[in-house]
This record gives sequence, structure tokens and C-alpha cells, in this order.
Amino acid sequence: MLVGAATSSLLARRAAAESIAVPIRLQAELLAKMASYDRNFQARTGERVRTLLLTKLGDPESARAGAEMKTALASIPSIGGLPHDEELASYADAAALADICRARKVSILYVAPGFSQQVDTMREAVSELSLLTVGSLADYVPNGIVLGFDLVSGRSKLLVNLTQARRQQIDFRAEVLKLTRVYE
Repeated sequence: MLVGAATSSLLARRAAAESIAVPIRLQAELLAKMASYDRNFQARTGERVRTLLLTKLGDPESARAGAEMKTALASIPSIGGLPHDEELASYADAAALADICRARKVSILYVAPGFSQQVDTMREAVSELSLLTVGSLADYVPNGIVLGFDLVSGRSKLLVNLTQARRQQIDFRAEVLKLTRVYE
């Protein structure tokens, strides 16, 4: 009985730790705006923005968040002033992720919930790629995702991992960094 209670408590804490604080529709709007503040965005994307929405296989919350983000982004006319496409993909491993990003010329990688244990390996796999990584969860940013969202005193807050942004050739303008919580 004690083991069952401990397991339930652990699962409840994991679910709470991996819950999305900022509504996905708002995340999509903020992402579309933030892209225009990256000095390298148009050079990286070319004529069309390609966004890969990464979900965790077998995780219904991850699948729901990825599908919701795809719908939210599809309703936005442009990202960083450019037309865009979104594609859902399930995570296999970090090396395969990097290969997919290269082959499909991904400009933005959105990481749905469920990846707290894999963020470090994802970070290492995509560090040499010029792409904007975006986390659905605030906890992803200090661990190596470039852009994320949090709720502070009832208001949405942008989070930026500046060290990782530099590695991935993301160059946000100073005026937008003043509005974010920056992690080095």
C-alpha cells in the first residue's frame, strides 16, 4: 500500500512538473513574434519557415500539445514575416532528431511536454545546427532549449537560454532580451 501511495505521489509530481503554464495558442503567437527579433532568422529559413513539432511516442499529453501547437501555428499568417509549414514528429533519439532537422531544413524545433529527461541529449545533438529550439515547458530552457514560456504573477514571461542561443546561431536583438528572463 505504501509503495502504491509513493508511486501515485511521484506520478502526480511528474505531471505537475510537466504541465504547460502558458496556453499553447499564446505560445504560438509569441513564437511567431520572437522569430522576427532574431537577426539570423531570414538567412536561416530562406523563403519558408519549417517547424518541426516534436512529441513523445506513447505520451497523450505530448501528442495533444503537439497537435494543438500545429493548429495554433497554422492560424498565424506568418512567422518572422515568412510563410510557414508545420510537421509533427515522434522522438526516436537525439541523433535521429539532428538528422531530421538537417534533412528537412528545419528552422524551428518545438519540443512538446514529456522530454524533461531528454533535453540535455537533444541540446547536444542540435547545438551545431542553426535552428531555434522552443520548449513548451519553462523547465526546458535552463537545460538547453533556447526559447520558452512561463507564467509569472499571472502574466506570460519569455525565457531565453542565451548560451545555447549563441551555439545555435540565434541572435536576438537587445531590445527583446530586455523583456525576457535570460539564462546564461
